[in-house]
This record gives sequence, structure tokens and C-alpha cells, in this order.
Amino acid sequence: MRMIDLIHKKREGESLTKEEIDFIIQGYTRDEIPDYQMAAFTMAVFYQGMSRREIADFTNAMVHSGETIDLSAIEGIKVDKHSTGGVGDKVSLIIIPLVAAVGVPVAKMSGRGLGHTGGTIDKLEAIEGFRVELSREEFINHVNNYKMAIAGQTANLAPADKKLYALRDVTATVDSIPLIASSVMSKKIAAGADAIVLDVKVGSGAFMKSLGEAKELAETMVEIGNSLNRKTIAIITDMSQPLGREIGNANEVREAIEVLRGQGAKDLTAVALSIASYMTILGGIYEDFDTAHEELVKVIQSGQAIEKLKQLVSIQGGNPEVIDHPEKLPQAKHHIEVKAWESGFVASIDAESVGTAAMLLGAGRQKKGDTIDHAAGITLYKKIGDEVNPDDTLCVLHTNLENYDQAVQLINKAYTFSNKKPKPKDFILDVIA
Repeated sequence: MRMIDLIHKKREGESLTKEEIDFIIQGYTRDEIPDYQMAAFTMAVFYQGMSRREIADFTNAMVHSGETIDLSAIEGIKVDKHSTGGVGDKVSLIIIPLVAAVGVPVAKMSGRGLGHTGGTIDKLEAIEGFRVELSREEFINHVNNYKMAIAGQTANLAPADKKLYALRDVTATVDSIPLIASSVMSKKIAAGADAIVLDVKVGSGAFMKSLGEAKELAETMVEIGNSLNRKTIAIITDMSQPLGREIGNANEVREAIEVLRGQGAKDLTAVALSIASYMTILGGIYEDFDTAHEELVKVIQSGQAIEKLKQLVSIQGGNPEVIDHPEKLPQAKHHIEVKAWESGFVASIDAESVGTAAMLLGAGRQKKGDTIDHAAGITLYKKIGDEVNPDDTLCVLHTNLENYDQAVQLINKAYTFSNKKPKPKDFILDVIA
């Protein structure tokens, strides 16, 4: 078997066999296939696509390119959740304690942020002492004893994906649905959960800009998961503007606390409750969405959810007092108000620009290895549909940097206004099961 023949085969639009796909992934992982040949192959996939069977085989090959996590020592149906990334997306901070509170084991592997999208691990590290580097034994014990644990992804999890993603990033082949789907699902399947709920974002702040693309990606990932014996559901959610009102690590922890106290923004609360409801259904606790949703609302209203968050912080080394006193979270030195310059209604907010502005304030990374400032971020006071008058505060920027002009310029460009109030947006756009 030769790589050049397989590149030619895919270039001509033919399907590859499982054996041929295994040869490609194994050879690339072992450095037996050079980058230039793999780049040619990914470009052929970009133009010719893959069948659903090929994508499943490609995903499975990446799963087995490194270690897989065995969670069989954890009792019950282990449920994981993954978001395709957005701005202000602190849903994982909410659903972990909420779902665990009703008895579903949540074994959560999460990553760090890069560019305009934030990472759950970075957000939790805004809490003093919070540990995300857990041993396998600690991770399993936490889930068995408390029904929840969160840890950073290990370096040996789906190494073929890490290597391939870096190559796609520099060869203009990132936005290929077969390659995106296999990348996401290989990591989730290798992480060992029995069931997966996918949050596929669509809009200006998401990777998928159109609903059609988001549906295709969601359907592909659900089919991969089910074909590899993982119960999988995808929820398509709106990311045409930032989710909730806070962007930035400590800011988003504060907002997650508000949701778990029953005081959160409507869009964030709706998305978090929907995802959590489907997780409890896959976890075997509830049979239908309405029942699950109703019971989870009761868990929040009773105070169980916020107590479970305190427990999560405590068992992972953090200071649980932060949950009752969020003012103890990192605070920035500068708070810059951005004012409206005309009357009317907010017509749109470019979420990607807001996310990039937060990154420039210190809340995110432009490249891997950059340090982040947990205190930096943005608080939105006006969102789509809100009425504004000149000099009303649109948002407040929080930073410890002395130069924040570029971030202010981005925010000014992100907002547009209209004389007519726009129609309310749906928070949940579709469910693929």
C-alpha cells in the first residue's frame, strides 16, 4: 500500500477502505507519512468529501492512534458534553453540577481557549486553587463519589488528531465537515464516555456560520457517535451574539453562579437547561425532555445546583467561598464603558469581534502558550433587541492593560442599530437525535 495511490484515489472521489484509512492514520502518527503527502490528502478530502462510513472509520482510526480512557470502573451511564465553541459559552460550568445533582455521572474532559473562543479549563482556573490536572484514579473516584469531575485532556488522547489539526490549520483545510466531525468525535470517544451531547453553535461567533452547515456537521457527528456505540444527540444553538452577558474567565464563572441561583440571562439559562435535560435523558434518569427540564428547574430553585457547584470546587482544590462571594474572583484594574452613539434598537452584535476584543484585553490567547488574565473580559449591558439612547452604556471592558484602544474599536464596529425592534431570536435552533 502506498500513500501516493491513496491520495490519487481520494482525489478522484473514490471511497477508501477501512484498511486504507488505518494505514494513513497509523503511518502519519508514526511519522512514516510526511506532512506534504498528508496535506495533499486533506485537500483531496476538502474537495471530494467522505462517505459517512469513511468518516466513522477515519474517526475510529484516530481514536486508536493513542491511549483511550477506560471509565468502566465508574458506575452508571457516563455522559459527556462538547461545544463546537463560541463567545461567552460557559455552559459546561453550569451543566456539570446541575446534571450531577440528579445522579448522572459527568466525566468531563475539557480544553483551553484559543483565539476568540474561551476554554472551560481556563475559566475554572479563575477560582483560586482549582486543580484540573487529576490522576486517573482521582478522576474516577470523584465521579463515583460525587457524580462529577472535570480534567484537562491528556497529551496521548487521539494524538493523530492533534497532529492533523496543526497541519490543517496551515493548509486551509480546517473547514471541512468530515475532518471537523472526525476531529471532535475522536477526542470525545477516546475520553471514554458512554453518551455524548453535542452543542453545535451557529452564527457570527461560531465556526459554522450558516444553519445548513451546522445541521450537516451535527448530523455527521451524531451518526459517527451512534455507529461507534456512543449514544449521541446534537443541539444546534444560536451564536449570532455572545451567549449570556459575560465574556472572560472570572466574569463567566460569576455568570454561571447566577444561572445556578436561578438569576441568569434568559438565553444562557435556556441553552444550559436544554443541554442538561438531554444529558439526563441519555443518562437514564428521565424519559422525556419536558420532565427532565421541569425537574432540573426544581433542582436550581431548591438550591441543590449551587451546592453541587460548591462541592465541585471543593473536591478539586478550589476555594468554595468564591461561590457565595464571587467578588473574591480576580478583578481588573480598568473598567472602560462603551457608549451608544444613536437612538433605536440593537440590531446585531458581531460575536466574533466581541470575542476578539476580549482576547486583546487579556482574556484569551492569540497563540498556544500565551498567558491569560483571568480578570479581563467584557460585560454586555445591551444585546439584540434592547432599546438604546445616546450615551447609554453598551458594555464595559475589564482589563489590566494600559492600551485598550483596539478592543474599543472592535466593540464599536461590532454593534449595529435599527429604528425597528428586531424579532426575538430562538436560542435552540434544532435537535438532531
